[in-house]
This record gives sequence, structure tokens and C-alpha cells, in this order.
Amino acid sequence: MKKTYKFLLLLGLSISIISCSDEFDTRTGQLNTNDLDYTDASEMSQALVGAYNVFSKIGWEEPILLGVRGDDVNAGGLGDQQPYSDTDRYIYSQSYWMYNSLWNAHYSDIIDLNTAIIQLERYREYTEGEDDERAQQYIAEVKVLRAWLHLNIARTWGDAFIYQTNNPFEEVEANGVSSKEEIMQFIVNQMDEAIPFLPNLRPNERTDFPGAVTRYTAYALKAIANLEMENYQGVADASGEIISSGKFSLYPDFYQLFKTPGELSDESLLEMQYDELGADVGGTFYYQYDPFGPQNWSPARENASSGWGFYEPSMKYIKFMLDRNETTRLETSVLFTDRGIQELNEEGYTDLPDFVNNTTQSGDVINDFERALFSSGKHYLPSVQVPEDQNVYGAGKNFIVIRYAEVLLMYAEALTRGAAGNAGSAADAVNQVRSRAGLSNLGTVTSKDVMDEKFAELAMEWGIRYYDMIRLNNYSELSYDGRTFSADLEYLPYPQEQLAALPLSND
Repeated sequence: MKKTYKFLLLLGLSISIISCSDEFDTRTGQLNTNDLDYTDASEMSQALVGAYNVFSKIGWEEPILLGVRGDDVNAGGLGDQQPYSDTDRYIYSQSYWMYNSLWNAHYSDIIDLNTAIIQLERYREYTEGEDDERAQQYIAEVKVLRAWLHLNIARTWGDAFIYQTNNPFEEVEANGVSSKEEIMQFIVNQMDEAIPFLPNLRPNERTDFPGAVTRYTAYALKAIANLEMENYQGVADASGEIISSGKFSLYPDFYQLFKTPGELSDESLLEMQYDELGADVGGTFYYQYDPFGPQNWSPARENASSGWGFYEPSMKYIKFMLDRNETTRLETSVLFTDRGIQELNEEGYTDLPDFVNNTTQSGDVINDFERALFSSGKHYLPSVQVPEDQNVYGAGKNFIVIRYAEVLLMYAEALTRGAAGNAGSAADAVNQVRSRAGLSNLGTVTSKDVMDEKFAELAMEWGIRYYDMIRLNNYSELSYDGRTFSADLEYLPYPQEQLAALPLSND
């Protein structure tokens, strides 16, 4: 087995090294890693641009698999991805291709990012002064991107591997499998290493690479990792650094936050960027949003394509929002169909607000389709905002990964669970989020108040709700609409292909 395992990892490594020269693109041309002149510091930024390319070039299946298991989201229909629908109901198939794809894609990206760090370290052999400081900053940025990938892997599988080189089989032989807690502590330690070298700016304040990582991105990841470990003082300290900086604010228009006007806003701490690159470098650099879109619509802009219907806001979430008299966040988060509205009527919600209809405020009509009753509005780009020469669903839409609202709510939760904070009260943080949503302020807040606010604010975003519920052992919330959840279902099983090659256990 060890020989097979080494062979497969070496094969994966060789593919990864080849892909580095293919994927480490720049916006003005392609970087061949073999042609780098490490004595020329002016070329150093190309390794960083390549790292951001790797970070943003995710498969369509990765976000939907990471996010589908919470009580905020349902997998759309049955169709041709039955194991994906089963996953939403906590029925797991080790042989399902999506599981293996997520594992391979994330670890391949990690190895590519490790290669970028190695390249930058080679530049440091010839740099000094400001050039050396810049190299250290770039390395710190790549460490942040790599930490986010490790975070996803540990949240999905629990015990897994930490890779810091592009020779993973040597690391596995030396270190073995790391526990989820060890991976989270690794992330915290890595962020502590990175923060001193990162710019003291909002991502959108950077002029060299607008929207790139800053020290506050690292603080956010540190807070998230501490949250997973239930180290609430660590959460309060890290998120408090972001709040106390005074650099961040909530984008005033929640609806447009997730669309073109909200790209790289003062709320964004980490964002995948997509745009037109020009014919000389491939034409476009887009994420494929089709899985999130409705199967059938009448777009305001003629010929704009519909989606696949794979990602549906749950009826439970919609009822929760209606019961709270939510308006802005509900209209933004959910695309309604007539069939979905009829289902709400049949379940007693007959006096619905006017915005609950099948036409978005951007003029797109969401027609009935077979797979689902609703679609995600947070992953919707109005057809009138799709680039003129593109028809693909969501073409060019950025993908927000971490935003300030999540930071505020993490801080508030930490305080309600006993942590001390120096960036205001829990109520102050929660009320900032509520105010944008058009809700009245709360005088004091409990942990339950915060978790309800997180449900309302962060639904359908990267599985946040699911990870909250399993962290709190709140299995009753995940047992909904015929589903039954228990502790043994928290993590996906290791992909069958990996069990055959790697020293993993299903226990």
C-alpha cells in the first residue's frame, strides 16, 4: 500500500508541478516557472499573481459541496447528481466524484501555493531592503490563502493533512494525519506569523493589487479558526483587531453587495475576483455560477442563460425570515418562483409581503422549474449586469469569501460566550448588522440572539451555518424536513480513491 500511495502522490505532485506553469498566469501574459530570473526582483510579483489565480480558479462543485449540508440550503432536486442530493440529507457515498474532486482540488491548490512560497523564498536569496520586505509580504499573503484551503478541508473531513511543501508524501511520512484541532491551531500560528508582514490596509485600499490579502484578512481567518476550537477569547481578540481598526464598514445596500456594485467594498476581507482578461490571455476569467442559478427564467437582458438549479434556500430558512419580518435580507437571499410561493401559501404563509414574487428588483423573472422551488439570490447576478458579450449565468461576478458582517457576529458571539472584548459590546456589533437590514436595535443580546442573526445574515455562504451548528452540537436544528442528524454525520467520509492510497481511517 505504501508503494501505491507514494506512486499516486508522486503522480499528483508531477501533475501539480506541471499545472504550476499552466495556472500561474498573469493578467498580461503567462508565467513559465522554469524561466524565472530570481535575481530580478521586478518579476517577483508574478509568483504572487499566480497564487491568486490558483486561489480563485475553483471548480463549480467546490462551493456547493462545502455549503449544502446546513438547514439554510437544500440540494436542488434529484436529477443527474443523486449523491449530491443525498449528501444534503446526510447520506454519504465514499465513491462520489464530488468528494474526491474537492479533496484533490484543495490539496492540489495547496501544493501550488507551496510552490509559490518556494519561488518567493528563492527570490529572497537575492533581495535586500524594500525588495526583501516585499518578498516577505508576498509569502505572508500566500500563507493566508493556503490557510483558507486547510480550513475548508478540516471543516469537511476533520482529521486531515497539513502540507507546507510541494513534497507531500515526505510530510505525510514525517507527520502523519493531523487532527482538526491541530489544523486549526496551525492556521492560528500561521496567521500570527503572517500578520506582521501584511499591509495595514483594507483589501480595497491596496493600490498594487486591489482586493488582495491584508493583515485584517489574516485576523479574520485567525478568528474563524479559533471559533472552530471554541477558543472564544481568541475569537474576540482577533475580530476585535478588525473592528477597532475603524477601516471596515457594512456596504449600505445589502442587495447590491452581492452584485457588481458591491465588488471590493469596504465590507470585503477576502474576495475571489473575476473579470475580462482580453483575447490575448484567454478572454475571460470567471467562476461557473450555473449550479446556483434557476433552471428557467425570463431575463431582463435577452439571451442571458439560466442555471442548473443545484442550490436552493430551504423552506425552513424562508419561514424563519418571514417570521422575523425580514425584508432586505430575504429579498436579496432568495429568488422566488410561483410554485415556491404557492407552497408557502399552503403552509399558512398567505399574507406575504409584496417583494415575495417571481420578479427580482432587477427585472429578471424566475419561472417555475423542476429541480427546486427557490434559488440563491446571493449567487445571482442580474442579467443586466452580465458583461455585454457574455451570456453565461453570473459571468464575471466576484465571489465574496469573508466579509465584515461575519467578523462583527463572530465578535458578538464570543462575548456572549464569556470572552472579554475591547471593540464595543456584543449588542453594538449585532445592531450594526441589524441596522443595515432595517431591523430595530436590541438592548442586550444572548448567544441565541447572535446565532439567529448569523442565520439571517450569512445563510447560503460557504456552509457557515452548518459549521456553527456542529460546533455547538445543535443537531436538532440540522434535523429538519425529514432529515435526522447525529454526531457521526458531522464529517464527510474520506473519498474512496484516497482511502486506497493514503493512510486514512474512517473511524
